[in-house]
Amino acid sequence: MRFNLRTITSAAAAAALTLSLGACAADGAATSQPSGSELSVTEQGQWPRTVTDEKGSVTIEKQPQRIVNTAMSTTGSLLAIDAPVVATTITTPGPEADSNGFFTQWAKAAIETKVQPLYKVGNFDLEAVIAQKPDLIVVSTSGGDSVMDHYEQLKTIAPTIVVDYSNKDWPELTRQLGETTGHEAEAEKVIAEFDARAASVKEKLAIPAGTTASIVSYNKGSASPVGKTTGPHSRLISALGFDVVEPPEEYNTNPQKRDDFVFTSYEGLAKSATGQVTFLIAANDDTAKSYLADGTLANLPSVKSKNVFPLANSFRLDYYSSSQILDYFEHEFPGLAK
Repeated sequence: MRFNLRTITSAAAAAALTLSLGACAADGAATSQPSGSELSVTEQGQWPRTVTDEKGSVTIEKQPQRIVNTAMSTTGSLLAIDAPVVATTITTPGPEADSNGFFTQWAKAAIETKVQPLYKVGNFDLEAVIAQKPDLIVVSTSGGDSVMDHYEQLKTIAPTIVVDYSNKDWPELTRQLGETTGHEAEAEKVIAEFDARAASVKEKLAIPAGTTASIVSYNKGSASPVGKTTGPHSRLISALGFDVVEPPEEYNTNPQKRDDFVFTSYEGLAKSATGQVTFLIAANDDTAKSYLADGTLANLPSVKSKNVFPLANSFRLDYYSSSQILDYFEHEFPGLAK
């Protein structure tokens, strides 16, 4: 079936996040089911409870009331389930973050619940953590917000949970954090509501079967991460009716093989982003214009048909940013031309 997408008339602008895609994998799309792997809880709904994280077993005596989050990429997932986050690491204010350094997608929720800035990612401050008197600390295994080098110090302050958000989507992470904090019901509620809405948006979009899509974090002249079918961005786009094209590994410039992206060389991008539609993550209208004007990409199907669309707040997927992507598809996406 031949078709064209009308060029987008308005798209939210978003710059690439300070936490680089090369350092952090992305979290989340819809329709995920519990994996039961990295983080499991015994004696559900009871305290004390023991959880198994990336470092071993951790016993939490009481339901946490003062959570300090050193892993900024997971703050949205904690806030979405009403977990009592008292402080989180922050990033540099800019297009992707408010004046506090909170990511824009969850900044309002953080302000409403009086979350305090902890320290800027990359500038670990043990005294700032201690000052918050946490009863639970969250640490990530990798990414720009990881402070694993300080894990031994942190676990002497309060029970410290180590999560790996690089190998799971936001529903999986949300379930795990819900179990750890005693907010299982809230986690299931937001996931169910999101899945129901995603199904409704998919029905409204009515994307023709077999419509292929590529997901790209475009960096002209250098390696550009291209979304794999097993990645969280692909799961979200697929849930809306697109068939994501798997990028070939042969152009991967990253020595570490990942489940979310192939870090495709600039030369290999024209042979990797071959979908009929291309969605640019952490991008704005100017990024899309640059992509369309890139001579090395001129023969790509999406470039020929001008079916290239920037997605705002799409770098780090959590409940809030994924919901904003649904907003875009429901209210701004131009749809298929007849």
